[in-house]
Amino acid sequence: MKIDVQAILDKIYNTPIPEVKKVAVAFSGGLDSCLAIELLRRVYKAQEIVPITIDVGQGEQELNEVHAKAKLLGITPIIIDAKKEFSDIWLTQAIQANSNYNGYPVSTSMTRQLVARIVALEAMKLGCDAILEGSTGKGNDQYRMHIVFKSFAPQLEILVPVRDFDLTRTEEVALCVHWNIPVTEQITGGDDKTMWCRSIASGAVGLNQQIPDDVWLWLVPSLKASDKAITVTITFKEGIPVVLDGKDMPLDQLVAHLNTIAGAHGIGLIDMFEDGIMGLKSREIYEAPAATVILNCHKDLEAASLSKEEIQFKKIVDAQWAYLVYHGLWYHPLKEALDAFIKTTQHYVNGTYTIMLYKGTMTITNRSLPTSLFFPEVRSITSKAFNQQWCTNAAKIMGLPFELMAKRKQKEM
Repeated sequence: MKIDVQAILDKIYNTPIPEVKKVAVAFSGGLDSCLAIELLRRVYKAQEIVPITIDVGQGEQELNEVHAKAKLLGITPIIIDAKKEFSDIWLTQAIQANSNYNGYPVSTSMTRQLVARIVALEAMKLGCDAILEGSTGKGNDQYRMHIVFKSFAPQLEILVPVRDFDLTRTEEVALCVHWNIPVTEQITGGDDKTMWCRSIASGAVGLNQQIPDDVWLWLVPSLKASDKAITVTITFKEGIPVVLDGKDMPLDQLVAHLNTIAGAHGIGLIDMFEDGIMGLKSREIYEAPAATVILNCHKDLEAASLSKEEIQFKKIVDAQWAYLVYHGLWYHPLKEALDAFIKTTQHYVNGTYTIMLYKGTMTITNRSLPTSLFFPEVRSITSKAFNQQWCTNAAKIMGLPFELMAKRKQKEM
């Protein structure tokens, strides 16, 4: 189907736009942000463009692509390294909160807000009068970015051209071809990668669309994974993994290693229906090998280490935490309060796990739990340490209200 580029341009030029002079751009090197550079030049007539790229763990290859595309576009992006903040603060809190929004280990929803804060602060420092980002009007990121932009640079104009010009992905690609902008998407919709999780073709995956094997970064599909199982050991301290296979590692390095190891054995594929911020459902595909292993182990470790009441209440807190972060509310006062509660629960969440990985499955084969509440010498039915006769009167007291309710019912007969 031939695309009428002139009709697209007419639509753009007939859309009212604000007058801007110096514009900071959240520049990822993806299709949206590359197109944005040309739109700033050709449509917005910006006098100065300030591309800002935030490194949140995309990896060397993706950053090399940023530089290559920037060169073709005739721009020089400001590169800001936020990997340490992302791993030491954002990922740490996500792990302790068992981050899970209905099956999705919140990742892009975190990095968008981290990027937005840094770009907003940099824009203010450099005297910009506007910020541009590449969200669509059907997705979630427009809300996440806007909320944070307004939290840290409330007076700046916010430009979202894909949304504001009502551009489809097909129209974006046609414009890029028309203006000789590099397009390198493997699959329509591209991908979004952090060290924690990779989103594939967000918002563009069809109901029964098959994902080609060459799209995966870490994941080897389970049918093609090794026929030989492998074991890994992970040690947690206060809810955070600190040792992998006997080696002390900072969190970012541990996650990177585990992505490679677990991904090679088919771990981390997530194929789900996701309820976006606007309540619109989409089929989303993620690969998150390290997150899958770490979050499963952390949840198991909490089950052994926290009291029954803490576990029940923390499920509610964790769900609310994920909801807030997914919906762009990282800097909301309630999220800060939830962080405080979650942190107090992690003191005794310590232990070492051995996990067997095999063709998409993970099995815990050994646990070492130095500070857990698991005391088999008391609880085991083979132990004599617990005098069962102690419970006779306790059971009578527990059953007394039900006995009285039964008697009341008998009176009605």
